[in-house]
Parts: sequence; structure tokens; C-alpha cells
Amino acid sequence: MQIEMTQQMPRAASHAIFVVVPRFNITTLITMIETMRIANYLAPEPVFSWEIISFDGSEVVASNGMKTTVSADVDALPEADYVFVLGSWGTETYENRNLTAWLRKSARAGIVICGVELGGYIIARAGLLDRKPATIHWSWLSGFRESFDRVDVQECLFTMEGKIITCSGGLAGVDLMLRLIERLHGSGYSGEIADQMLHHPIRSPASPQRSTMGRSTETMLPLVREAMTLIEDNIEEPLTVPEIASRLDVSQRQLERQFKKNVGCTVVQFGLLRRLQNARLLLISTDLSVREIATASGFNTLSHFAFSFGKFFGRRPSEYREAWPANEPAPSWPGSLSDFLSTLKEIPARD
Repeated sequence: MQIEMTQQMPRAASHAIFVVVPRFNITTLITMIETMRIANYLAPEPVFSWEIISFDGSEVVASNGMKTTVSADVDALPEADYVFVLGSWGTETYENRNLTAWLRKSARAGIVICGVELGGYIIARAGLLDRKPATIHWSWLSGFRESFDRVDVQECLFTMEGKIITCSGGLAGVDLMLRLIERLHGSGYSGEIADQMLHHPIRSPASPQRSTMGRSTETMLPLVREAMTLIEDNIEEPLTVPEIASRLDVSQRQLERQFKKNVGCTVVQFGLLRRLQNARLLLISTDLSVREIATASGFNTLSHFAFSFGKFFGRRPSEYREAWPANEPAPSWPGSLSDFLSTLKEIPARD
């Protein structure tokens, strides 16, 4: 399927340029633009204009396989107020010198620059995130943090530091656009747009990206979610179960019982899952050695790491260095909690 996404419209009071790279998330792009379209719909005259461009030619394939036709005439662009850079799978290794130079020039001109989803990699490589808070999709956070030690990486929906913005992607793009509109035209106006989109509540920048951790929010106890957060925050140096129980001010027995009931595995087993997922991410998004990745993921021995990784993902760690090979039509994210539970009996939980 191929869709035309070139945009010819008069420049409005606020003009946005969306830069897409191969395998970008088309849903995020559409929902961000739709927020501006509804803003225009509710206004006496258009308040936003936009166009979609690429530095990789006029035909760009999105992550869902759709071929999208956009503008490639970057030299004829009108002056913009906002530049949104959208990238998804594969953007962690994407480089385009012309785009990097153009972004730096745009930033010097005072244009607001925003990295959306893995588009944060692009603006980080341009040096625009140095010593600034930034976020990225949660599944890439640890790899992004390892790659850019000068960036203050945070787990949140989006960051708004002056004229440099980052967004975790997905529907967080809608929340970001609504907050930008609120800045320009007030909360009443952004609230009306949210009503039109049936999008409530409008989330704040600091809102967490995840709430279920793979389980139903209706059955997940706050105690269990807090334990999961502690596990994820201490992957390199895993906490023991007694340490987690002590920090949560509950007995170890109560913690284990509620974790097993709500999640379906033990605290230690869930910790192993998160360490393996972290290792997989570092393998596909950094140049760290397998041994360094094992250490960064809390494994005391390379042999236990290699054995556990192979049992869970079906490949040796060294075979997992590319997230989405060019010859594969679509990416995959193996490592769900349900998959893990089915293989637990084959993996020893401790080093």
C-alpha cells in the first residue's frame, strides 16, 4: 500500500516540519498531525500549517511497510517554528550528514527541535541533547543511556527543555502536541481538542510510559508494581529479595506471595527476565562487548548469561547485534512476560 503525504498549504501562525526517516512510525506521525488539524478545525482561521519531508528521497517506507511519498526538496522549505524528527526501528544506527547539518543550522536559528521515539538518536548525534534532559521509547532507554553519557536520560512521556524537546513516541505524541498548543493558546483550547479526539486525560511530561508491566492494571497491586520498578532501576547490581522487601516495608513472604499471584513467577525470575531484556537491547543498540553487556545486565558469569540468553531468545548473544536486519520485512520484540513464563523451567534463576 502506498499513500501520498506531501502537504501544500499556506503558512499559518505556527509552522511545523516533520522529518521522517526509513521505518518511521506512521501512527505517531498521523496522530501528531491530526492534533494540529483539529486545532485548525476549531479555530476561526488555521493556526497551524505543516509539511512532511525526508532526507532519504521522496519515497520512504514506514515501519508497517507502507510506502509514503513525501517532499524531498529540503532547499525550498519555508521558515519553520517546529521541527519534529521521527524515527523508529533501525534509527539507532541511522546517520545522514545532510540531516545532521540541517538540524544544527535550524537549532542555531532558534527553531524548536523535537526528537520523537528513536528520532532522539538523531538529534543526540547532532549534539543538541548534550547536558539536557531527554527521553526515548522505554524499550530503548538503557541502550540510549549507554550511547550518550552527556545526555540526562529520563523515563517519561516527553521532555520540554527550552527549544529542545524529546518525545517517547506512540500516543505520547498527542499529549506533547496538546501541551504545546496549551502553551500557545491556553488550556481551554487544548482541552477542546482533547474532547474532539476523545483523549483524556492530557498527560503531563513526567507521566510514566508504562503502567501494566505486561499485566492487567485491574489486578496489579501497587506493591507488585513498586517491586517491579525497583528491579528495573537496579538491573546492573540486582537487589536481593530481602532487600526489595525491606525497601517496600513488607515481609519477604508477603512480597513473594503477591508477586507470584499477580505476575505468575517469582521475584527472582522476573528479575532474570528484565536483565535478559536489558541485555538484548544493549546488544542491538550499542557497541559494548558481550562480556560488558553481561556485566551491565547484572550477570556474575558470562557462561550463565550465554546459557540463559540462548534458552530465552533462541540465539547466542553474538547473533543478536542487529535489531532489524535490512532483509527482514518487519521487526520483532521477543521477550514478553508470557513467553518468559513458558521457558522458566529450563533456565536456572541464579548465577
